[in-house]
Amino acid sequence: MIKVRARGNESVQQMLRRFKKMCEKEGLIRDIKRNSYYEKPSEQRRRRIRRNAKRPAMER
Repeated sequence: MIKVRARGNESVQQMLRRFKKMCEKEGLIRDIKRNSYYEKPSEQRRRRIRRNAKRPAMER
């Protein structure tokens, strides 16, 4: 859970900006968007394959 506490003379707008930045850093917004609609298992598999193809192969 993300918590934001006020610092000194910090305004609400500054606190909200810090909160949004923390959410983005944690990947919370990306997860919400991804889960906002149903994705078929075959689409999930395709997305996973594409994501792994972008990564460089590890040398052994």
